[in-house]
Amino acid sequence: MKQQDGTLTLPSGSKAAGAKLHLRKWLPEGPPKAIILLVHGYAEHSGRYQYFAEHCVDSGYAVFAVDHWGHGRSDGVPGYVPDFSVFHDGLDQLWACARHDFPELPVMLVGHSMGGLISATYLLANQSRFAACVLSGPAIKAAEEPSVFLKAVSGFLSRFFPKLGVVELDPNGVSRDPQVVADYLADPLVYNGKMGARLAAEMLNNMTDIQQNAEKISLPILLLHGEKDSLASADGSKFLDGHIASSDKTLILYPELFHEIFNEPEKDAVLTDMTDWLDRHVAARGT
Repeated sequence: MKQQDGTLTLPSGSKAAGAKLHLRKWLPEGPPKAIILLVHGYAEHSGRYQYFAEHCVDSGYAVFAVDHWGHGRSDGVPGYVPDFSVFHDGLDQLWACARHDFPELPVMLVGHSMGGLISATYLLANQSRFAACVLSGPAIKAAEEPSVFLKAVSGFLSRFFPKLGVVELDPNGVSRDPQVVADYLADPLVYNGKMGARLAAEMLNNMTDIQQNAEKISLPILLLHGEKDSLASADGSKFLDGHIASSDKTLILYPELFHEIFNEPEKDAVLTDMTDWLDRHVAARGT
């Protein structure tokens, strides 16, 4: 496996124009059969997906990822985003980078947690760019549905106190593997502070957006979720399964798994479920 690091720049039209995003590529030694664009979750970074990337590269895929604005080695303010579209702008640049390197290969989108929300909302306008999509523990519905009052307060704080910390995630909900939790807490590139009011409000708004427009998605889609996920409700994946227009859709629920299903003790089985599904879709395009 070859690993390459680089930088992408957000374009002039972005609300974070000129910001530098850290780019990672994991490539097989020979020609890849398809590209996976990996969209990581809130507060983490793409470097936490080394094991994921190794599994995918061993299966013949090239994996491309960026650290989102405000995350990992990228520019920006942790726990904050000026507008959710900045995450979409980063995905635009990542897609363009992958197409530049491998213009003939099918592109698969894989989003985890907040990355699942970024991916799902991105599909509303860009699904023609992808051959298929996998969402892992997508943040489509909050673990606890916010009240109307809380949403109103969230909007007020987002406007007037956008960087005020309002939400703190429990790291113990990440995985049942205590080593994964310990590594998460010790990782200097993981943000352990509170989520700011602007980002919290932007996430709630985009959850509403995808819930209201899910029927616009017709792309082949695989939904993977741990049923004991305390950070992003499995009801979100169930909702998508029931509302997207895709005729080719699969929902797999893992009864005992926590939020980061790619970092649970059963991760090899989960990753195999994913690449087996992707392999079928790559093969179908060649027939």
